[in-house]
Amino acid sequence: MADGGRRSREVVVSALQFACSDEVSDNLATAERLVRKAHAMGANIVLIQELFEGYYFCQAQREDFFRRAKPYKDHPTIARMQKLAKELGVVIPVSFFEEANNAHFNSIAIIDADGTDLGLYRKSHIPDGPGYQEKFYFNPGDTGFKVFQTKFAKIGVAICWDQWFPEAARAMALQGAEILFYPTAIGSEPQDSGLDSRDHWRRVMQGHAGANVVPLVASNRIGKETIETEHGPSQITFYGNSFIAGPTGEIVAEADDKEEAVLVAEFDLDKIKHKRSSWGVFRDRRPDLYKAILTFDGNL
Repeated sequence: MADGGRRSREVVVSALQFACSDEVSDNLATAERLVRKAHAMGANIVLIQELFEGYYFCQAQREDFFRRAKPYKDHPTIARMQKLAKELGVVIPVSFFEEANNAHFNSIAIIDADGTDLGLYRKSHIPDGPGYQEKFYFNPGDTGFKVFQTKFAKIGVAICWDQWFPEAARAMALQGAEILFYPTAIGSEPQDSGLDSRDHWRRVMQGHAGANVVPLVASNRIGKETIETEHGPSQITFYGNSFIAGPTGEIVAEADDKEEAVLVAEFDLDKIKHKRSSWGVFRDRRPDLYKAILTFDGNL
């Protein structure tokens, strides 16, 4: 405004956290119940955890699990969430296992508050380790990092392992993302019972929020899930700890490691925009010096 007055543009974001069964209908009912609860608490954008339709099947390399994949077009879970989003007037990113001809992706569709499907993001970074053998199932995403103009905000959405890479968060922020969203499935490490990544996991994402001066929403599952693998049963205890961080990386809402949760937080996006501009982290960038990022070994 010419007189220096400040507009305000408030948005309420939410992160859901729940234990999954291996029955799609049960998990959809839980997700819908919690989306409705988030809406009743004032939420405008509601994040559901990664691959919430069933167990995190990537603990095993099993060809029968490819039957869980469905095409993006006319996907029944997306259609159900479109109907719910339109009814409640909320934005819902919807994670799913996508079949695209002979390719398969860990994907997310962004549903706007009127039920419109705004498009698709396919997970870029695909992990491959004990308990998290995603490279067996998923092609590397080919969409690139994207932002979506929703009714309430321009949002960036990436998926789980993407959240460990500062380049992903920065790419979305450079494209104008006002809030970052990360649906997640992470917990214990089957090969090392003493390894607990939860604090590291959270601090990395708090850094994304602070470095880019944007709020960040992370939704993770809870509960123990056992999958029969080619070498016997594998079990992961998902550690929850879903959270919402503010634009300096501060935690403004958080869940524990065991209980179902609906987190909400409100942000004034115009106030944050002015803070982001005045802080200078984008003004003082030097893209001409960052060419090493485009290499694997750092040699130019």
